[in-house]
Amino acid sequence: MTQSPRDRRRAPARKEEDRQAKLQAILDAALDVFLEKGFTDARLDEVAARAGVAKGTIYLYVPSKQALLEALIQSAIGGPISQIEARILSLDASAEDKLRGLFAFLRKEILGTRRVDIIRLILSEAGRFPQLAEIYHREVISKGLRLLRSVAEQGVASGEFGTDALVRFPQLAIAPGLLALLWSSFFQTIDPIDMEAMLETHLALMMKALKGPSP
Repeated sequence: MTQSPRDRRRAPARKEEDRQAKLQAILDAALDVFLEKGFTDARLDEVAARAGVAKGTIYLYVPSKQALLEALIQSAIGGPISQIEARILSLDASAEDKLRGLFAFLRKEILGTRRVDIIRLILSEAGRFPQLAEIYHREVISKGLRLLRSVAEQGVASGEFGTDALVRFPQLAIAPGLLALLWSSFFQTIDPIDMEAMLETHLALMMKALKGPSP
């Protein structure tokens, strides 16, 4: 039966949707296998079996196990970080409001989702595979620090912030996020912390320090 012009236009779109769905299944399976086996012992045939595809299908998307982890980092965290960067920088808002938006993203979209498992994986494997740390820094950390510096520079330029400390050391802003990750991984069952309240308290203290004493 001859396809209509509309059907011919829809076919490539459906094909791309199927391709992306299959890639997502592979990435989800890869995260499961990497977490269960560790990056060293994880095998691509296990990932393929978990995703319900042939092992050769994985090579249609990535050339190696390391490239698969890189794709996982970029897709699950690097992409969303780029999106929130564009969104926050486009806001007509104070530096404080932008920082609050970034912290809300960290709490809800990173620490509150399976994305946090990717960070745990990188922390556990980066010592043996420094290239994984380089990938994560490139795809995630550098983007987050760039965004923090941009917001801090806005605060200094407008007079909202009385110090350029956050411009020089944007790592200070994300330090509690790392603490929350480590604490939830090792100590939360022993000594529970209200992570939401801790991050909110840190933000309040940081804003007080950045703005200086009230007139």
